[in-house]
Amino acid sequence: MSTVPIEPLLHHSPLRHASLNGARGFFFSPSSLNLRSHFASKKLHSIGRRSIVFSGNSLGHFSSEERIRSVAIRASSSDTAVVETTSRSDDDVIFKQNFPVERIDKAEGKIYVRLKQGKENRWELSVGCSLPGKWILHWGVSYLGDTGSEWDQPPEDMRPPGSVAIKDYAIETPLGKLSEGDSFHEVTVNLNLESSVAALNFVLKDEETGAWYQHKGRDFKVPLLDDVPDDGNLIGSKKGFGALGKLSNIVVKPDETDADVQKKGKSSSGTTTTKERKGLEEFYEEMPISKHVAGDNSVSVTARKCPETSKNIVSIETDLPGDVTVHWGVCKNGSKKWEIPAEPYPEETSLFKNKALRTRLQRKDDGNGSFGLFSLDGELEGLCFVLKLNENTWLNNRGEDFYVPFLTSTSLPVESEAAQVSEKTPKTNQEVSESGFTDEIITEIRNLAIDISSHKSQKRNVKEVQINILQEIEKLAAEAYSIFRSTTPTFTPESVLEAEVEEPEIKISSGTGTGFEILCQGFNWESHKSGRWYQELQEKADELASLGFTVLWLPPPTESVSPEGYMPKDLYNLNSRYGTIDELKETVKKFHKVGIKVLGDAVLNHRCAHFKNSNGVWNLFGGRLNWDDRAVVADDPHFQGRGNKSSGDNFHAAPNIDHSQDFVRKDIKEWLCWMREEIGYDGWRLDFVRGFWGGYVKDYMDASKPYFAVGEYWDSLSYTYGEMDYNQDAHRQRIVDWINATSGAAGAFDVTTKGILHTALQKCEYWRLSDPQGKPPGVVGWWPSRAVTFIENHDTGSTQGHWRFPGGKEMQGYAYILTHPGTPAVFFDHIYSDYRSEISSLLSLRNRQKLHCRSEVNIVKSERDVYAAIIDEKVAMKIGPGHYEPPSGSQNWSVAVEGRDYKVWETS
Repeated sequence: MSTVPIEPLLHHSPLRHASLNGARGFFFSPSSLNLRSHFASKKLHSIGRRSIVFSGNSLGHFSSEERIRSVAIRASSSDTAVVETTSRSDDDVIFKQNFPVERIDKAEGKIYVRLKQGKENRWELSVGCSLPGKWILHWGVSYLGDTGSEWDQPPEDMRPPGSVAIKDYAIETPLGKLSEGDSFHEVTVNLNLESSVAALNFVLKDEETGAWYQHKGRDFKVPLLDDVPDDGNLIGSKKGFGALGKLSNIVVKPDETDADVQKKGKSSSGTTTTKERKGLEEFYEEMPISKHVAGDNSVSVTARKCPETSKNIVSIETDLPGDVTVHWGVCKNGSKKWEIPAEPYPEETSLFKNKALRTRLQRKDDGNGSFGLFSLDGELEGLCFVLKLNENTWLNNRGEDFYVPFLTSTSLPVESEAAQVSEKTPKTNQEVSESGFTDEIITEIRNLAIDISSHKSQKRNVKEVQINILQEIEKLAAEAYSIFRSTTPTFTPESVLEAEVEEPEIKISSGTGTGFEILCQGFNWESHKSGRWYQELQEKADELASLGFTVLWLPPPTESVSPEGYMPKDLYNLNSRYGTIDELKETVKKFHKVGIKVLGDAVLNHRCAHFKNSNGVWNLFGGRLNWDDRAVVADDPHFQGRGNKSSGDNFHAAPNIDHSQDFVRKDIKEWLCWMREEIGYDGWRLDFVRGFWGGYVKDYMDASKPYFAVGEYWDSLSYTYGEMDYNQDAHRQRIVDWINATSGAAGAFDVTTKGILHTALQKCEYWRLSDPQGKPPGVVGWWPSRAVTFIENHDTGSTQGHWRFPGGKEMQGYAYILTHPGTPAVFFDHIYSDYRSEISSLLSLRNRQKLHCRSEVNIVKSERDVYAAIIDEKVAMKIGPGHYEPPSGSQNWSVAVEGRDYKVWETS
């Protein structure tokens, strides 16, 4: 039988003090406790002296002397429920804990743009947002005569107070609240109509999340002249007319250069030819906007031991909104393996796959949250549970199941598990997968480890068998990790998942390699221009192998609208600007001969079409994969797709592929397998993986079985008014979430670490290189076996220079990534530069000391001018102008590599 207490939840019901029969007692509304739905009888019989009788909707009374007694309802084998009255004492409480939980909600609002005539006939452009946040207007202008989509800075007198110049092409201006307590934020730009400004361009940035908001995938553009090109992103324009009119003329000399015209932005003098602005009209436009907002809630758990029945009575209360379901099981025999207890169960409880129970909590009468009661046998050792908000949202306790230990009255008080781990894990919570528990996985890992030992003891040549077993261990660890990961920004350190394996250096797994990989990016943004890049690389194969590289990343191989290869067209046509398909095959064979694996650059997010549809839109494909517009996502207005909505962010330069379509996934899997077999690729670098769900990547990795795979998940870090925030957990969590969505089948470039290194080195703020837990602050600090660290690539550096590493400090960056866990990637341009010798020394050190992706890093110093760490107790390093020497003791340290503001030691 199970006992359900009423008393612990008096405050959940409409409790009133009423004078009944001359005595003051407690009165309940029975409907709020759903007693009638639990029990067929309307009578409750007592055990012992006292009785309470229900009649209809009434509840009997207690005398005043009986108010110190608690009430428990016990299910019996008959159709009646039995009430026990027991003395209440705080000594009955065996566990009490309030757990903070964080959920992610989607907030919806609007961006608005308004042009109006202000005081003294001055015209003002206002941009606002109705959602809370730290909003920044990132903006610039286009001048008369400009071509292309590049921005320029506006005239000085158009810049609102608080504006900050971004290099030489943009301005950032914070939006301010319209009034105190108002959620609306707005900024107003006073237009200079005497200048030669032709259009104002902007995007909106949320500093809290690092997200950028555009208009139809492009910059917002407000035209101030009639002939501003319409790329589908104009605001406030009418067909055939610009926004501005008969207020001013722009004077342009016939032979003026673009630079002369732009200069007029600050000085509007001129002579001969004029270009008139036509009809100025006020306008107001709104665009929908949404953002994910973290909501802080809590779960309060109280467990009592009933002294008369020895039952464990658990109360769960939460202020989470909406329906909350407890996914739970009980523990016994000294383990936390979930088991199903004997009946009866609370109301609205169902069985889930014979592995757990699900109980929907009852809503509080005031609507603010929900609660539930669980009565469990006294011999059980604990209750494990997670919370389910909907099919995609699960919450747990900092990466662990919520655990309620049941202590006997003779047990010594112990600190709750939540308190014990609070100093070791971030004070946040995260969602979990539907399975909800992992003990069977852990058991499988242990059994596999035993299998390895037994094979070793037989002294046979069983390398292949051991590799297969270790692959299974890695997959199981990834599966266990996935249970604790979702879109909520938190993590559990990887060491928890991998602690069962004592020899991480021999791990190997499909998609993640052995752990000892060192990656070389084998091209830059200009490599296609030679027309024979594959042949040039073949000539460097022996050299790259001698340096210690184990993996080479090749450029995109397919036919492409852009010569660099990132706008693929016919996926099966592998004759590109880098060389022919035969030259590609020869290159791969050459690198295999020298012991280097080869990655293909697979662009799966988008594909350029071969033909236009009846509306003149490019969305019909040719070649072997002759898809129609069903292969294009429906929510990109530029390409009129008939597929489903995108599962990620849209890339607006080409049709975004709808990976939810079965025929698309089938074709892509066949193509990847063909590339593995026909070309000999060993794995993949996956382009723009923000554009589609990581679960599709898992499907592709399972089919093509790569040796190594890494995705490019690149978005903005968190900044506050131009200053990088110290805490970048939200940024690295987004990358970790993507990796988790792939079930760990692929790693990801550690953009977080690159960004933090940028600021730390550039501003001499080396304290940034340690997070609040004393761990590396990037993805490498949370999931090192899936983190591919780098300081530069073809986008950030080369001739593009979108995010170039601080000049002269590149070797500090390499001293960091080549000594730390994660899989380091070295950029081609740096290998063939003045840094070659120093990079070679660091590569040799990493290989000599057998550092790997799971190496243990101990940060010993992170101060303003110096960062120092010891890795695997055999390599010490420091970067920054400050002083550090490794401790003298039993270890004998000697300098291995040193250079400008960095030094690395090794044990001899």
